[in-house]
Amino acid sequence: MANHKSSIKRARQTVVRTERNRAEKSRMKTLRKKALAAIASGDKTAAAAASSAFSSVVDKAAKRNLIHPNKAANLKSKTAKAFAAIA
Repeated sequence: MANHKSSIKRARQTVVRTERNRAEKSRMKTLRKKALAAIASGDKTAAAAASSAFSSVVDKAAKRNLIHPNKAANLKSKTAKAFAAIA
């Protein structure tokens, strides 16, 4: 258990940040699934909108160091490649 005031505060901050990061990663995964589902359905407009939303969230996650920038590029590339296959 934390003994100093600063370590008690850091423990509180860690809990809050962990929850925020978990929610953001979950949102990213959900948007990825929606984008891939829209691409699989073949609807170009829905797929374009979903892919754009997913790319935006991935970029923001990489900017905040939630995921590695290379992982962000990899995810966006795979989604773009799948989208290009229907276009």
